[in-house]
Amino acid sequence: MILIDGKKVAAEMKQEIAAKVLELKEKGGKTPHLAAVLVGHDGGSETYVAYKIKDCEAVGFKSSLVRYEDEVTEEELLSKVQELNEDTDIDGFIVQLPLPGHISEQKVIEAIDPKKDVDGFHPENVGRMVIGLPSFVSATPFGIVELLKRYNIETNGKNCVIVGRSNIVGRPLSVLLSQKAINATVTVAHSRTQNLEEVCRNADILVAAIGVPEFVKGNMVKEGAVVIDVGTTRVKSDQTKSGWKLKGDVLFDEVASKCSYITPVPGGVGPMTRVSLLHNTLLAATGKIY
Repeated sequence: MILIDGKKVAAEMKQEIAAKVLELKEKGGKTPHLAAVLVGHDGGSETYVAYKIKDCEAVGFKSSLVRYEDEVTEEELLSKVQELNEDTDIDGFIVQLPLPGHISEQKVIEAIDPKKDVDGFHPENVGRMVIGLPSFVSATPFGIVELLKRYNIETNGKNCVIVGRSNIVGRPLSVLLSQKAINATVTVAHSRTQNLEEVCRNADILVAAIGVPEFVKGNMVKEGAVVIDVGTTRVKSDQTKSGWKLKGDVLFDEVASKCSYITPVPGGVGPMTRVSLLHNTLLAATGKIY
């Protein structure tokens, strides 16, 4: 069993991005600029945005953070999105999700200029990805594909099962894995799939993205499978100083011994999600998509 080290791959990608930024600056180009909009004080969102700012510094990007309290109106937020769309110094920006209930997340996503949509959530980018045009691909699916490539995991003709059908992970990943560059045969399963255990046991590559801690058990995985665990759920733990522990969607202790490759939680897909945002921002800054 080989542990897929997302932290190591993400560090390599950061070095590659930093080198390209340096080359860009040496040629007189503009420093890539990523902005983030954060509404409220959700603990997970606060941490994630802080990491994004730190990542920008590490690769030589300029970064900006726009903060609002939970009470911000939808109109105010949409006005800020339009302002960021028109700011020629900002190459890409994200509005950190989730948003308060009185704000339509879809309306905000659709208000973002597709050319600056480095989260890859805008319907235009999703549509371009589906038909194989250059696009900003949402971070987690891109990160997973990059891990498979960099570990030279065979995907051609392989049976891939994705457990989870979210618009952020499951659906876009199913499109990427079925494209000609990867050539996997993809099944998208979910909590209502009949004979789910049997469906999962047929997978050469099994992606767990259902958001339920330790959902995938040993009896759902065939010998020699590649298992990608997307789950990151905080659960109470008396074994850590913080009183919390991150758990994936895979029961690691049962599954790992059966795998050829597996991602850990933490340290697997998570770091790749973060570095993928940097990748998209560099593409935006250099005009490689639009």
